[in-house]
Amino acid sequence: MIAHIRGKLAHKSLDYLIVDVNGVGYKIHTPLSTFYRLPDTDSSIKLNTYTHVREDLLQLYGFLTTQERDLFQLLIGVSGIGPKLAINILSGIPCNALCQALSEGDAKKLSSTPGVGKKTAQRMVLELRDKIGGIPLPDEPPIIKKGAQEEIERDLIFALINLGYKKAVAERALKEAKETMKVDTYVIEDLLKEALRVLSS
Repeated sequence: MIAHIRGKLAHKSLDYLIVDVNGVGYKIHTPLSTFYRLPDTDSSIKLNTYTHVREDLLQLYGFLTTQERDLFQLLIGVSGIGPKLAINILSGIPCNALCQALSEGDAKKLSSTPGVGKKTAQRMVLELRDKIGGIPLPDEPPIIKKGAQEEIERDLIFALINLGYKKAVAERALKEAKETMKVDTYVIEDLLKEALRVLSS
């Protein structure tokens, strides 16, 4: 199992990253919580990783913090949750909010992510409620994504669609988030958090 990777960030997109380690490019999938705190391409980076192996597939999943990786591993241990859905859950709910929802048995909050139905949310609470206490979740300042506001809004729509929301729903969430925030410029992480709050309310 590959536990971590250190190298140069050769490519980053909402679909996957490529980290160059001594001339070998590793394709890595990450949640949005990691993606929006990544440095610019060609920067050095270290990711905590999880290696997912099936008979016909080998995939790497990467996380900036061990806390994200630990939560990911707990999630995929729940019946009915595979790596893709676990990534979507971490993308749609901040780690602290996810732990709080699990500890409080808030199935409604958990089921706000596309792909997580009522029964899956209840299983998450049942199986993980007593396991999350050992995961420390320090607050970490985000790395602000640079770029024009149009680019940030386009990325946010694409991110929500990747999470499973319909385009019309994503556009409505963006519109309501902008109206609520009432500012002229946006940081992608703040805008995404507000859009997800709108969608879960």
